Amino acid sequence: MKLLALDTASAQCSVALMTGSDLIVREAQTARDHAQLILPMVDSVLADAGMKLAQLDGIAFGRGPGSFTGVRVAAAVTQGLALGADLPVLPISDLRALALQGLRAVQGVASHGDDAFVLACMDARMGEVYWATFAIQEGRLGVLLAAEIVSTPEQLLALCPRRCATAAGRGLAAWPQIAATLCLPEAAILAHGEPHAREVAALAMQELVNGARWLDAALAQPVYLRDSVASPKTQI
Repeated sequence: MKLLALDTASAQCSVALMTGSDLIVREAQTARDHAQLILPMVDSVLADAGMKLAQLDGIAFGRGPGSFTGVRVAAAVTQGLALGADLPVLPISDLRALALQGLRAVQGVASHGDDAFVLACMDARMGEVYWATFAIQEGRLGVLLAAEIVSTPEQLLALCPRRCATAAGRGLAAWPQIAATLCLPEAAILAHGEPHAREVAALAMQELVNGARWLDAALAQPVYLRDSVASPKTQI
């Protein structure tokens, strides 16, 4: 399986090319230059692999939530590349990618039971966070436990169970009371984690192995969560 993964949902602009067990990555921190950086990164990883875009099996992308402009860039670039090379696409939740990053970061450091979960929490600005919880099953990232939500930190704490084993995302850096209230030790927190194409690629590969199907390029659409930009806000 050969797939390209893109993520521009946060200040971390990243591309990953996965061919079997090999992974080539490009990344850059940027406030607003995702659209200028992402295509040269794609060209760079393909050149390193000695491949052309049309040789890939498909393109995975971080579909959000995240920066409004960022998730639009990822979806639009994915759609453009896929249509041009006649490739299918696979959208991946940025919160799920963040959760996998957090779980990987604390593996062997933080302990957790079979009923524990990982919290992914992104700073959504305007006093809110994007967040979701995912089961930990036999040390691996499992199913989404509830719908992805945008809410205030206080609402997160009212809804989030207290058996959280680890947490990741800049929402934790912006709102340190989240980790404190959940009684998370420092070793279990990745407070400056941001979604990355590396985890988007890993999750896409896992989903395909588990039977997920590629989608038509026209279905490369972003997910915002917040009603003030494009789609209805989750009611809680």
